[in-house]
Amino acid sequence: MTTTSPQPGHATPAQQSRTPVEPRGPLSELLCSVLTGHSAHPGEGRSPSSQDTQPERGWGERLQAAARDAVAGGDDIVRDEDIQLSLFLLYGLHYGSLPWLDPAWEWDPDLIVTRSILERPFEEALRAAVPVNDPPAPERDVVADWLFAATAPVPGPSLARFVAKRASLEQVREFLIQRSIYTLREADPHSWAIPRLTGRAKAALVEIQSDEYGGGDPGRVHASIFAQTVRGAGLDDTYGAYLDSVPAVTLASQNTMSLFGLNRRLRGAIVGHLAAFEMTSSIPNRMYGDGFRRLGFGTDVTRYFDEHVEADAVHEQIAGRDLAGALAEDEPELLGDILFGALACLAVDGWAGDHILHAWQDGHSSLRKPPAVSHLA
Repeated sequence: MTTTSPQPGHATPAQQSRTPVEPRGPLSELLCSVLTGHSAHPGEGRSPSSQDTQPERGWGERLQAAARDAVAGGDDIVRDEDIQLSLFLLYGLHYGSLPWLDPAWEWDPDLIVTRSILERPFEEALRAAVPVNDPPAPERDVVADWLFAATAPVPGPSLARFVAKRASLEQVREFLIQRSIYTLREADPHSWAIPRLTGRAKAALVEIQSDEYGGGDPGRVHASIFAQTVRGAGLDDTYGAYLDSVPAVTLASQNTMSLFGLNRRLRGAIVGHLAAFEMTSSIPNRMYGDGFRRLGFGTDVTRYFDEHVEADAVHEQIAGRDLAGALAEDEPELLGDILFGALACLAVDGWAGDHILHAWQDGHSSLRKPPAVSHLA
């Protein structure tokens, strides 16, 4: 019998009681010990567990030192398992997706400092990877044309084509596991920008996000439709059920959105990210749907992909012109970050997709370890 959570992001008591996440290095090990109450708690009277002890003196300094050591000791922050998991958990405090992350930690000063120690080099690495050369004029249609050119489909092998033509049942399930990190909370990272925008850009973003959240119909919320896809493929739709299995580059994709969305100074980048995200969605989702149909799945599984073929063909126009283009025209000082956000989206999601594709082409799994939660069907 298939057993699923009531809705994405809500774990059963049994799921909440198991070890939340497996650390991937000294930094995430220390961070997990703090967040689970083994070495400290958020504050007087607000501990996550009745078994917590008083905070150990100096835990914040030790955590920040571990963060600096992790940054200094790594050569590729995007693919650093320890750093990306730590960032994911620190950002997770602001979402509420993981029930075992006590909300009392959200604004703890030591955790915010730790996050900033990791964020700075992460942002620097992204900017170094996607320099913005020859930016267009900050005019609505000119910026939109630049974005459409930057996101135009390219020939050659791609993850979407592989799923459409060749992927096995195990591989498409693995694809859903990789995608679950973002898609079970689809649209949430971009929604941080709503209160940070005004005028035309704000109205355009709300229009897009309203569709993402079902236009008032909970049955049409995209994250819920994806949860149905996950269940239909025989997997657990609890948010984070497969967190231990996904690699750093998958977490980096989610962390890029959180970095842009949670920092008001980067509101241009989250807008550019969303524009590129919408502009590169419709065609791949058609291929994903075809791949699942090829393997015999019905509309309960393919509905999510089919929904995005139509919806994102509309969203890409709104995102390119009325959101990103209008923001660049109204606040030209944000043009560079809008373009940076778009290029970062293409780069990081491209790295994540290439990781999966190359693993499959080489005949092995793209996951870092077998799922702790077995297939349910």
